[in-house]
Amino acid sequence: MLFPPYKEFILKFPSGYTIPLNKKTCIMGILNITPDSFSDGGDFFSIDSAVKQAVSLQEEGADILDIGGESSRPGSKQISVEEELSRIVPILKELISIIKIPISVDTYKSRVAERAIELGAGLINDISAMRMDPDMPKIAAETNVPIILMHMLGKPQTMQNNPHYNSLIDEIKLFFKERIDCAKSAGIKPENIIIDPGIGFGKTLEHNLKIIKYLDSFHSLGFPVLIGTSRKSMIGNILNLPPKERLEGTSATVTASILNGANIIRVHDVKEMKLVALMADAIKNV
Repeated sequence: MLFPPYKEFILKFPSGYTIPLNKKTCIMGILNITPDSFSDGGDFFSIDSAVKQAVSLQEEGADILDIGGESSRPGSKQISVEEELSRIVPILKELISIIKIPISVDTYKSRVAERAIELGAGLINDISAMRMDPDMPKIAAETNVPIILMHMLGKPQTMQNNPHYNSLIDEIKLFFKERIDCAKSAGIKPENIIIDPGIGFGKTLEHNLKIIKYLDSFHSLGFPVLIGTSRKSMIGNILNLPPKERLEGTSATVTASILNGANIIRVHDVKEMKLVALMADAIKNV
């Protein structure tokens, strides 16, 4: 197999920290400060456990730490801005002096993103691609931080109710073109935009598999591609395993994603996926 020559990207943060993307896959470690996330809900809901996990993810080789205070699993309930802030602000205050890698805030709420950035976060991970809060484009532009625009069909509460596409990849690409135009119009710099096709967010098992298989097609848009397959139900559906026993399935999807052009992988098991990424990178770059 001949792998296409993907564009070189450099992710730049307001702090001056940079992460080259292409030759080496970027590892984003997941830290959910929630009682109800599908895989690790409640595991890191206390300040002590969250801080300990954040340090562990950094030591295991994460390049970015992604902190979220609201679950986006299928059927999850929305929480208020105040509740989301009450979950992540104490953690951010503890982490800012001990975590050296960039911190991402996983939120679609502009007020949460703005407060997190004030406390040192350097990236916004918005599952709605700035559709659920009209003020998000303004905040992203003013703070000059990178932002992940994720594709989602509907909302977490309803996204898995018989999702349908006439042309899956083409429709997702059209979605990204519209959201990228929105971002640029708001003053967000093109070099600050990352796209995520949203595995499991309004997709069937077949949709998810097709996205991984044809992931390289998204590079025609000219932006870094992030993918998050870690422990997701697509793996459970194929292997018939619960979330915390999906390491091997996650490894397979991560390998396939990297070989098909993923620049960033968002994962729970950083230590193991770091090794998987190193091996996949060696194959891709030979």
